[in-house]
Amino acid sequence: MTVVTISIIGLVAVLLAVQLKGVKGEYGVYLVVSAGFLIFFYGVSKLETILDTMEKVQGYIKINSVYLGTLMKMIGITYIAEFASGVCKDAGYGSVGTQIEIFGKLSILAVSMPILLALMETLQVFLS
Repeated sequence: MTVVTISIIGLVAVLLAVQLKGVKGEYGVYLVVSAGFLIFFYGVSKLETILDTMEKVQGYIKINSVYLGTLMKMIGITYIAEFASGVCKDAGYGSVGTQIEIFGKLSILAVSMPILLALMETLQVFLS
């Protein structure tokens, strides 16, 4: 599937949900959420390509695998948090969606702390 196909799936789901809103509003929400899950899992499958490319980059230049692993965790956290937040906001629960976004940002900060510490240690070596 291409970006065009995924976009069409999303637009069709939204248009059908708008049509269903007058009959049974919850069916529209279910339809949009199911389309969102379809797009989500397709996006997760694209991560395999990203992982392969990152392994090739690691083969060309010596990068500590911890850094690439941390980067992948950050990408995953961002993707999942944004998806869950969007679903909550679409369902009318914006405050829950906002809390998920904040938790995602804090999780990314927590995951990135070892890299920040390594950067500080490197700077300390250069400065001393």
